[in-house]
Amino acid sequence: MEEQKKQETEQEAAVEEAVAQEENAPKAEKKKKKKNEWEEKYNAEHDQYLRLYAEYDNFRKRTAKERDRLVSDGVARGIAAVLPAIDNLERAIAAAGEGEGALKSGVEMTLRQLLEQLKNIGVTSIGEIGEIFDPNRHEAIMHIEDPAYKEGEIVEVFQRGYLYNEEIVIRAAVVKTAN
Repeated sequence: MEEQKKQETEQEAAVEEAVAQEENAPKAEKKKKKKNEWEEKYNAEHDQYLRLYAEYDNFRKRTAKERDRLVSDGVARGIAAVLPAIDNLERAIAAAGEGEGALKSGVEMTLRQLLEQLKNIGVTSIGEIGEIFDPNRHEAIMHIEDPAYKEGEIVEVFQRGYLYNEEIVIRAAVVKTAN
Protein backbone atom coordinates (compact mmCIF):
# COMPACT_ATOMS: atom_id res chain seq x y z
CA MET A 1 0.00 0.00 0.00
CA GLU A 2 2.68 2.33 0.74
CA GLU A 3 4.02 1.69 -2.68
CA GLN A 4 0.64 2.31 -4.22
CA LYS A 5 0.31 5.60 -2.33
CA LYS A 6 3.79 6.52 -3.45
CA GLN A 7 2.88 5.81 -7.06
CA GLU A 8 -0.37 7.74 -6.76
CA THR A 9 1.52 10.68 -5.22
CA GLU A 10 4.07 10.54 -8.03
CA GLN A 11 1.29 10.39 -10.60
CA GLU A 12 -0.49 13.32 -9.00
CA ALA A 13 2.78 15.27 -8.96
CA ALA A 14 3.33 14.43 -12.62
CA VAL A 15 -0.21 15.52 -13.51
CA GLU A 16 0.19 18.74 -11.53
CA GLU A 17 3.52 19.39 -13.26
CA ALA A 18 1.97 18.78 -16.68
CA VAL A 19 -0.92 21.12 -15.84
CA ALA A 20 1.54 23.77 -14.62
CA GLN A 21 3.58 23.40 -17.81
CA GLU A 22 0.46 23.80 -19.92
CA GLU A 23 -0.50 26.90 -17.96
CA ASN A 24 3.04 28.33 -18.21
CA ALA A 25 3.38 27.48 -21.91
CA PRO A 26 1.14 30.34 -23.04
CA LYS A 27 2.97 32.69 -20.68
CA ALA A 28 6.36 31.66 -22.13
CA GLU A 29 4.91 31.94 -25.61
CA LYS A 30 3.56 35.39 -24.78
CA LYS A 31 6.95 36.46 -23.42
CA LYS A 32 8.66 35.15 -26.55
CA LYS A 33 6.06 36.83 -28.75
CA LYS A 34 6.46 40.09 -26.83
CA LYS A 35 10.24 39.86 -27.18
CA ASN A 36 9.92 39.34 -30.95
CA GLU A 37 7.60 42.34 -31.20
CA TRP A 38 10.12 44.52 -29.37
CA GLU A 39 12.94 43.27 -31.59
CA GLU A 40 10.90 44.03 -34.71
CA LYS A 41 10.04 47.48 -33.40
CA TYR A 42 13.69 48.13 -32.52
CA ASN A 43 14.87 46.97 -35.95
CA ALA A 44 12.28 49.18 -37.66
CA GLU A 45 13.28 52.20 -35.58
CA HIS A 46 16.98 51.51 -36.16
CA ASP A 47 16.40 51.20 -39.91
CA GLN A 48 14.46 54.48 -39.92
CA TYR A 49 17.29 56.14 -37.98
CA LEU A 50 19.92 54.93 -40.46
CA ARG A 51 17.86 56.16 -43.41
CA LEU A 52 17.34 59.55 -41.78
CA TYR A 53 21.05 59.83 -40.99
CA ALA A 54 21.98 58.99 -44.59
CA GLU A 55 19.46 61.51 -45.90
CA TYR A 56 20.87 64.21 -43.62
CA ASP A 57 24.44 63.37 -44.68
CA ASN A 58 23.45 63.65 -48.36
CA PHE A 59 21.71 66.97 -47.65
CA ARG A 60 24.81 68.30 -45.90
CA LYS A 61 27.08 67.30 -48.80
CA ARG A 62 24.67 68.71 -51.39
CA THR A 63 24.40 72.07 -49.61
CA ALA A 64 28.19 72.28 -49.22
CA LYS A 65 28.64 71.72 -52.97
CA GLU A 66 25.94 74.27 -53.75
CA ARG A 67 27.54 76.82 -51.42
CA ASP A 68 30.96 76.28 -53.05
CA ARG A 69 29.42 76.66 -56.52
CA LEU A 70 27.67 79.89 -55.51
CA VAL A 71 30.89 81.32 -54.08
CA SER A 72 32.80 80.37 -57.24
CA ASP A 73 30.13 81.94 -59.45
CA GLY A 74 30.19 85.12 -57.39
CA VAL A 75 33.97 85.38 -57.53
CA ALA A 76 33.94 84.73 -61.29
CA ARG A 77 31.32 87.47 -61.84
CA GLY A 78 33.26 89.94 -59.70
CA ILE A 79 36.51 89.27 -61.49
CA ALA A 80 34.82 89.48 -64.90
CA ALA A 81 33.77 93.00 -63.95
CA VAL A 82 37.41 93.96 -63.23
CA LEU A 83 38.90 92.48 -66.42
CA PRO A 84 38.13 95.48 -68.69
CA ALA A 85 40.20 97.68 -66.35
CA ILE A 86 43.09 95.22 -66.62
CA ASP A 87 42.78 95.26 -70.40
CA ASN A 88 42.88 99.07 -70.41
CA LEU A 89 46.00 99.10 -68.22
CA GLU A 90 47.70 96.69 -70.62
CA ARG A 91 46.69 98.88 -73.57
CA ALA A 92 48.04 101.99 -71.81
CA ILE A 93 51.39 100.29 -71.28
CA ALA A 94 51.52 99.19 -74.93
CA ALA A 95 50.57 102.70 -76.13
CA ALA A 96 53.32 104.31 -74.05
CA GLY A 97 55.87 102.52 -76.21
CA GLU A 98 59.47 102.09 -75.21
CA GLY A 99 59.75 105.30 -73.22
CA GLU A 100 60.40 105.06 -69.49
CA GLY A 101 58.06 107.76 -68.26
CA ALA A 102 56.79 107.96 -64.71
CA LEU A 103 53.24 107.45 -65.94
CA LYS A 104 54.14 104.22 -67.72
CA SER A 105 55.99 102.79 -64.72
CA GLY A 106 53.09 103.73 -62.44
CA VAL A 107 50.61 101.97 -64.70
CA GLU A 108 52.89 98.90 -64.89
CA MET A 109 53.13 98.75 -61.10
CA THR A 110 49.34 99.10 -60.77
CA LEU A 111 48.80 96.28 -63.27
CA ARG A 112 51.37 94.03 -61.55
CA GLN A 113 49.75 94.63 -58.16
CA LEU A 114 46.28 93.93 -59.51
CA LEU A 115 47.39 90.70 -61.22
CA GLU A 116 49.19 89.61 -58.03
CA GLN A 117 46.04 90.13 -55.96
CA LEU A 118 44.01 88.14 -58.48
CA LYS A 119 46.59 85.34 -58.28
CA ASN A 120 46.25 85.33 -54.47
CA ILE A 121 42.51 84.58 -54.74
CA GLY A 122 43.03 81.79 -57.29
CA VAL A 123 42.76 83.62 -60.63
CA THR A 124 45.36 82.76 -63.26
CA SER A 125 45.77 84.07 -66.77
CA ILE A 126 45.63 81.79 -69.81
CA GLY A 127 46.52 82.27 -73.44
CA GLU A 128 50.28 82.59 -73.65
CA ILE A 129 52.25 82.43 -76.89
CA GLY A 130 53.48 78.86 -77.43
CA GLU A 131 50.57 77.14 -75.66
CA ILE A 132 48.55 74.57 -77.59
CA PHE A 133 45.05 75.71 -78.53
CA ASP A 134 42.28 74.36 -76.26
CA PRO A 135 38.74 75.19 -77.44
CA ASN A 136 37.52 75.12 -73.82
CA ARG A 137 39.96 77.87 -72.83
CA HIS A 138 40.79 79.75 -76.04
CA GLU A 139 38.86 81.48 -78.80
CA ALA A 140 40.71 81.45 -82.11
CA ILE A 141 39.81 84.38 -84.35
CA MET A 142 42.68 84.00 -86.83
CA HIS A 143 44.76 81.16 -88.29
CA ILE A 144 48.04 81.25 -90.16
CA GLU A 145 49.88 78.67 -92.24
CA ASP A 146 53.48 78.61 -91.03
CA PRO A 147 55.71 75.50 -90.85
CA ALA A 148 57.79 77.17 -88.11
CA TYR A 149 54.98 76.53 -85.61
CA LYS A 150 53.38 73.30 -84.39
CA GLU A 151 49.80 72.38 -85.24
CA GLY A 152 47.41 74.37 -83.02
CA GLU A 153 50.15 76.43 -81.37
CA ILE A 154 49.16 79.91 -80.21
CA VAL A 155 51.10 82.49 -82.22
CA GLU A 156 49.57 85.74 -80.98
CA VAL A 157 47.36 86.71 -78.05
CA PHE A 158 44.85 89.51 -78.65
CA GLN A 159 43.19 89.32 -75.24
CA ARG A 160 44.27 87.20 -72.28
CA GLY A 161 41.84 84.79 -70.72
CA TYR A 162 41.43 84.02 -67.03
CA LEU A 163 40.68 80.92 -64.94
CA TYR A 164 39.40 80.68 -61.39
CA ASN A 165 40.79 77.79 -59.32
CA GLU A 166 42.23 76.16 -62.45
CA GLU A 167 38.78 74.98 -63.57
CA ILE A 168 36.29 77.79 -64.12
CA VAL A 169 36.89 79.83 -67.27
CA ILE A 170 36.03 83.42 -66.44
CA ARG A 171 36.95 84.60 -69.94
CA ALA A 172 38.43 82.66 -72.84
CA ALA A 173 41.66 83.97 -74.35
CA VAL A 174 41.29 85.50 -77.84
CA VAL A 175 44.21 84.17 -79.93
CA LYS A 176 45.72 83.57 -83.37
CA THR A 177 46.81 79.95 -84.00
CA ALA A 178 48.99 78.14 -86.50
CA ASN A 179 47.65 75.36 -88.74
